[in-house]
Amino acid sequence: MTPFLKVGILSIQGDIEENSNAIKESFEVLEIEGTIIHIKDFHDLDEIDGLVIPGGESTVMGMLLFFQGVQTDLIKKKIQEGLPILGTCAGLIMLSNKAYDKTIGETKQSLLKVLDVTIERNAFGRQQESFESELDIPYLGERRFNGVFIRGPAITEIGNNVEIIAEYDKKIVAVRQNNILGTSFHPELANDNRFHTNLVKLMVEYNRSKKRT
Repeated sequence: MTPFLKVGILSIQGDIEENSNAIKESFEVLEIEGTIIHIKDFHDLDEIDGLVIPGGESTVMGMLLFFQGVQTDLIKKKIQEGLPILGTCAGLIMLSNKAYDKTIGETKQSLLKVLDVTIERNAFGRQQESFESELDIPYLGERRFNGVFIRGPAITEIGNNVEIIAEYDKKIVAVRQNNILGTSFHPELANDNRFHTNLVKLMVEYNRSKKRT
């Protein structure tokens, strides 16, 4: 029996509606019933089977979360226990162990430090230098994926348990670490929901594992 799934989207800032639409379409493709919960903090984590941290401004997102006194150990514990999560662009930065900028060096922004990678912010330029590129991503299948890069970060270092799933211009732009998916680009803007569909598939397994324990 297919479970009824609950997806959380961190709704402080960023492409909230676009991610919601991508998740809804993924439900339809997989013929799964589910609902979306817009999360302002991490106190509703027991209610969800997966989480999306969308693009936006990672520094602002971190300030809003950490300065509101949100218990970030809650989300860390849930992720370590297998909660599927998709972080895109700023969401990828928020998940990372360390972030730096070419100009100022290591940033002092607040990070969740659950994804074993180091991030270079704005690795492909600023807002006016945004671009799109077709990417080969075997993890998603043979059909190429349209990567939408908007002030996109790049992954410069990875841990031993991190799988590289996409590169652009010899830079790592998408990874998977167990139940965590992270992208430098914005899959919710690509008119291609395969990243979100894969997240939903991970959520189905997570939901079933919760019921077995």
